[in-house]
Amino acid sequence: MTHDDQQPDNIYQTPLDEVPGFTFDGAVARVFPDMIKRSVPGYAETVAMSGIIAGRYVKPGSNLYDLGCSLGAVTLAMRHGVQAAGDAGQGCTITGIDNSASMIERAEHYVALDEATVPVSMVCGDIVGFPLENASVTALNFVLQFIAPEMRFSLLNSIAEATVPGGALILSEKIRFDPWEQIMQDELHLDFKRANGYSELEIAQKRSAIENVLIPESHEAHVERLREAGFSRVIRWYQCFNFVSYLAVK
Repeated sequence: MTHDDQQPDNIYQTPLDEVPGFTFDGAVARVFPDMIKRSVPGYAETVAMSGIIAGRYVKPGSNLYDLGCSLGAVTLAMRHGVQAAGDAGQGCTITGIDNSASMIERAEHYVALDEATVPVSMVCGDIVGFPLENASVTALNFVLQFIAPEMRFSLLNSIAEATVPGGALILSEKIRFDPWEQIMQDELHLDFKRANGYSELEIAQKRSAIENVLIPESHEAHVERLREAGFSRVIRWYQCFNFVSYLAVK
């Protein structure tokens, strides 16, 4: 089996009589790098900074987790960040978890090609209920928005409880705004996708596929829940249009 990062995202190019709900299946896994680059502004910066943040907050002998790791881009960024941290990263392990077997299969391929030496394991499983322990850094990048809203606090609380004092959570999400700002942010995001080559048909069909699957929340709701879950300091370190990333420290 070959793995080609350059496969273009053409999933929604052809008119569909009925657009199925969005899933992270084999078709999405094959085009995921192109899809996310053209759909999520600032994704590359979020990945790179996840590695830098991991290097800052890692503790010797601790565990790091990439929850909903997809193809492992953040997993590998964290791996390099931990390795660059020197003594602070000694004795650490990184675990990437995703419930898509197609994503994990490809992620394992990329991990095997990577030259860093920090131990990494990739697990196909549900991040809800996955046993976490002795965590110094956890990444949850553009994943919580796909979890049922009533399960989100429990997941964040389990992460906080598993996090060592001074440890961190990186949470990246698509958020919603007050109606007037929502319109402006949506317009800018649509322009971003058009500029990256998506047609009006592709944009419309992708929106239909994802609208009942990805459920965004407000900035205020995220910050309040992170604090209630057990994180003492929360900052929004990045935003581009309706995509943001938070750093929450225990």
